[in-house]
Amino acid sequence: MRALSTLALCLVCAQPALALDVQGLWNFKDPAASEQRFRAALAGATADEALILQTQIARSHGLRKDFEQARAVLLSIKPQLAMASAEARTRWALEWGRSFASATHSQPSVDDRSQAHAAYLDALASARAGALDGLAIDAIHMLALVDTAPADQLKWGREALAVVNASMQMEAKRWEGSIRHNIGFALHQLARYDDALTEFQHALAVREKAGNPGSIRVAHWMIAWTLRALKRGDDALAIQLRLERENAAAGTSDIYVFEELELLYRGQGDSAKAEHYAALRKAMK
Repeated sequence: MRALSTLALCLVCAQPALALDVQGLWNFKDPAASEQRFRAALAGATADEALILQTQIARSHGLRKDFEQARAVLLSIKPQLAMASAEARTRWALEWGRSFASATHSQPSVDDRSQAHAAYLDALASARAGALDGLAIDAIHMLALVDTAPADQLKWGREALAVVNASMQMEAKRWEGSIRHNIGFALHQLARYDDALTEFQHALAVREKAGNPGSIRVAHWMIAWTLRALKRGDDALAIQLRLERENAAAGTSDIYVFEELELLYRGQGDSAKAEHYAALRKAMK
């Protein structure tokens, strides 16, 4: 199953000036190279910018599962936070939380999840105080990853969507597709399939505006997945077959498409086609 990829009422609609283009320095597929860019940016950075850059260096270690080093970096700058900007304090709290529980962790302990939860709440409070809507959503998104019950994830998703809808900040607006995806996922988990379908259709509209083909295909997959749950197998099958063709044209393949096609054909009693897609799925593992 596709993982839950995102969630604070509007803070302030005015766009605050962020100290750095942190996002522009990141390549999340290569955290080591990203670390080098953050270290290079330290030259000429203000004191506050240096704190922000150090939080991202810590994150690069966390993405490589070196959580002890991530915490060591964060602890080294913690004494300077009292006089730091809201952005620096928020990013510090986010990364402190991520060093204990995040999508990178396989099985965080109860204590680690508790420490992460507290840190994410601190990050949310700092973001609210600084009118940093995008970072507030990041904190809510992380809370949803820690609070794994579908009802809690739905609550966080709706809270984050309220930020998006009320904010004028681009850093908040860019979260909409992910948030609607997450809301739909939670609704699906709660067996509220009609409501989930509506959210996934909204997510698709957002993804289509952004124009990223991969994200658009994922949005279509979520719709088809929900159509199967609604017993609309023919509609779901048409989408999954189209996704298979689109992936092939793009020179890629998707194990989740094969998984759904296997299930859909089994539901139709077509064991030959089901076994074909089962073999494709197994070959990708």
